[in-house]
Amino acid sequence: MIAETVCAAVSVAGLGIAAITAYRKRFLRATRIAAYSLVPLGLVMTGVVEWVADTAFSPTAWAGFGVLGAAWFLFMTTRAVERRRGVTGKDRKKAKASRAEAIAPAAAAPSLGQGARPAARPAAPRATGSGTSAADDFSDIEAILKKHGI
Repeated sequence: MIAETVCAAVSVAGLGIAAITAYRKRFLRATRIAAYSLVPLGLVMTGVVEWVADTAFSPTAWAGFGVLGAAWFLFMTTRAVERRRGVTGKDRKKAKASRAEAIAPAAAAPSLGQGARPAARPAAPRATGSGTSAADDFSDIEAILKKHGI
């Protein structure tokens, strides 16, 4: 009963402020203030205020909020563990897509044989002394690429 009276008083005060603002020819601002001031009155008329008041003093409702909080905590804990492991929803989707692609396209792809591979280039000689050449810088990279068949 008190909450409904307070909400009605807030709405009337807001409408009064909106009227003063409209008198000063700030119609857009006055309309916005009027809209905000009608929200508490609408909440009272729909019964939301009564429901909130009943919920605030109900031990069963507070127990329900505790259960919801525990569920949220467990959900966020599992998300944190997944992030630490580096496994996310995107990773799972990529893994699932790669498994599906690995079966069908690999089986349907033609085999290329030896003639399709490019000829291997001879490795550049290593430079001696304190200076290093550009070929020496890339020899390690070429070795890694050859190891992986690229």
